[in-house]
Amino acid sequence: MTRPTACLALADGTVFMGRGFGAAGETVAELCFNTAMTGYQEIMTDPSYAGQVVTFTFPHVGNTGITPEDDETGDPVAEGMVVKWDPTEPSSWRAARDLSGWLAARGRIGMGGVDTRRLTRAIRQQGAPHVALAHDPEGAFDIEALVAKARAFPGLVGMDLARDVSTRQSYRWSEGKWGWPDGHVAAPEGGPRVVAVDYGAKRNILRSLVHVGCDVTVLPATATAEDVLALEPDGLFLSNGPGDPAATGAYAVPMIREVIETGLPTFGICLGHQMLALALGAGTVKMNHGHHGANHPVKDLGTGKVEITSMNHGFTVDAQTLPEGVTQTHVSLFDGTNCGLRVEGRPVFSVQYHPEASPGPHDSAYLFDRFRDAIDARRGAAR
Repeated sequence: MTRPTACLALADGTVFMGRGFGAAGETVAELCFNTAMTGYQEIMTDPSYAGQVVTFTFPHVGNTGITPEDDETGDPVAEGMVVKWDPTEPSSWRAARDLSGWLAARGRIGMGGVDTRRLTRAIRQQGAPHVALAHDPEGAFDIEALVAKARAFPGLVGMDLARDVSTRQSYRWSEGKWGWPDGHVAAPEGGPRVVAVDYGAKRNILRSLVHVGCDVTVLPATATAEDVLALEPDGLFLSNGPGDPAATGAYAVPMIREVIETGLPTFGICLGHQMLALALGAGTVKMNHGHHGANHPVKDLGTGKVEITSMNHGFTVDAQTLPEGVTQTHVSLFDGTNCGLRVEGRPVFSVQYHPEASPGPHDSAYLFDRFRDAIDARRGAAR
């Protein structure tokens, strides 16, 4: 037998040995599992995975390689990945490079040869554990030290990670959705102005806003109400992102409260949904193992329609804390947790899941149209 070159140590002392790929080194994080059958590159570059190592329940990872235009942000943000089978050589005509080389170049650790079914069961039963992931080509590991590092990881509760992954300066986003054979379509001229606050925004969310005709300007997570309103926007968008919403809310909530009081149409996704809920007076809680995958059924309580959605969140809005005047609009059919809200009498709404990710494939695209319609209605009333 060849000597293991990777080690995953859980805080409870459980240790998994396997084969390392990507970058050599160590990292500590929270461990989650993702059930999606495709999209490993988008998952690794999704800023919402900051502070987490992802184990993939689907065994075929790496077979389509890496394609730069599929990145959700410039670099991998997830701390590392754990898979059942070692990545294969890419077989897609679009691939620009292989997964292992990409991870190595970007400083991210991969680990193969793991019983991911056993690991996933452990996560479901015990909650998302704190782990230390190590890759050493020589196979030299100090197991006790790795377990100690996992135990010392403070966890995501109370951790503001949005500030770390957010843009540092404002910029205009002009790229629309990709379409065959022309690629990404440029933003139209003269569309309504939307300010997107970046708590860890995925590129495909910004593309979806452009797709419905919005002129998008992105601001940092720490933007104030004065920063937002100075741009004279027609709408406010609150993006996805990582970490504890209560921690990010310390600076985000005052901005959101002030802006929505102006009557500006507001739309939030994922962390943006949680930020909006906090601004309205609701609370959030840490989940046992979160929702991470592309097969999550969500029911629209208004229409009865069931959408197949993509999700990535470890915290959730506590529906029992929604104040009067705020209505729950969507729920998870897996566990009944809150997946959407709206403010009665105002053009303000949000969802927990990712309507831009298209696993349905387009079950939830109407939400971007709803945002644009709310903007048009307000602009029309102002004329």
